[in-house]
Amino acid sequence: MPDLATPNLPSRDFEDAARFYGQFGFEQTWRDVGWMILKRGDLMLEFFPFPDLDPAQSSFSCCFRMDDVGAFFDAVSSAGVPEAIKGWPRVHRPKREPWGGIIGALIDPDGSLIRLVQAQN
Repeated sequence: MPDLATPNLPSRDFEDAARFYGQFGFEQTWRDVGWMILKRGDLMLEFFPFPDLDPAQSSFSCCFRMDDVGAFFDAVSSAGVPEAIKGWPRVHRPKREPWGGIIGALIDPDGSLIRLVQAQN
């Protein structure tokens, strides 16, 4: 197995997180009262319980470096996640940045920022 890092994100409710990410193809591969793991292809997210988290105060984040960030954005948008500048969950359309990369964002129901980064080959 290659070296791998997996983000550890907070969840106010594992069932809600699994349902939210499940809309975009993530499947639960582990869950007990203190930990949950979701996987979509090579993407893996691990969650720990944080029932008192205020999503407006969350500073948790990670990056998804993807071969087709546009297709993932479309899946998120098709699931009904609004494209907005406030609130959560929400999604930001990927766009080309001044340095040349393409980046979007997903803010999940717990306020975690997932940067959607187009992989550069």
